[in-house]
Amino acid sequence: MKLCILAGGYGSRLSEETHTIPKPMVEIGGKPIIWHIMKYYSTFGFNEFIILGGYKVSVISKYFRDYAFHQSAHITVDVGNGDMAIMKSGHDDWKVHILDTGMNTMTGSRILRAKDVIGDDTFALTYGDGVSDVDLSLLMEFHRSGRYSVTLTSVRPEARFGALQIDQEGRVVNFIEKPENEGGWVNGGFMICENSIFKSICCLDNSVLETDVLKPICDENNLGAFKHYGFWKPMDTMRDKIELENLIRLGRAPWMIW
Repeated sequence: MKLCILAGGYGSRLSEETHTIPKPMVEIGGKPIIWHIMKYYSTFGFNEFIILGGYKVSVISKYFRDYAFHQSAHITVDVGNGDMAIMKSGHDDWKVHILDTGMNTMTGSRILRAKDVIGDDTFALTYGDGVSDVDLSLLMEFHRSGRYSVTLTSVRPEARFGALQIDQEGRVVNFIEKPENEGGWVNGGFMICENSIFKSICCLDNSVLETDVLKPICDENNLGAFKHYGFWKPMDTMRDKIELENLIRLGRAPWMIW
């Protein structure tokens, strides 16, 4: 099964990093976050990836163009004409498609622009800036059993600030450092899609995945939600990046199961 990764946005809330590189290429633990996502999916048997690029897509293209050489133990270089050959490949047996889906294209339309590469089969879809330890095998089972057009992984993110419980006298009786979001379940990405999703994408430029695609599918009772109670973390800000870096440094990164 192919995995599509939405990787075309500007990442403006992480501008400290994204003025020179696209958000999915921001590194945590010395590797781009998109690499972490791909590595996680590959542990479940996903080895073909479609990266839906836009902003600074050339940076992504260069990384994966050089990737095989970076992973290789042995290469041969013909200094005379500059030819290089891989003598012993690395461990990642991946096929990576990198598509320029436009600088300002909306998320749903990016998927439509990749229709020919995706093909007619069921495919996975996620955002290029979030990691999780969701069980992809159970997600697929849930999707198939419900016969949904699309199944998303629903999560309850931690609130940004601690929560206080205060009694009538003004005394704090409980302090929760990182409570679950009081707004309830949200779309965490890590989706499984049937080819019928393309019927809900009507525009090559301005279709937004959440409002223009998933909402109509929901109205037709064809949208499933696989509840994930484990780890999920998007990288929206420098604070998020630092938290992910710390998890890796401490050896407590739940998504790093390889």
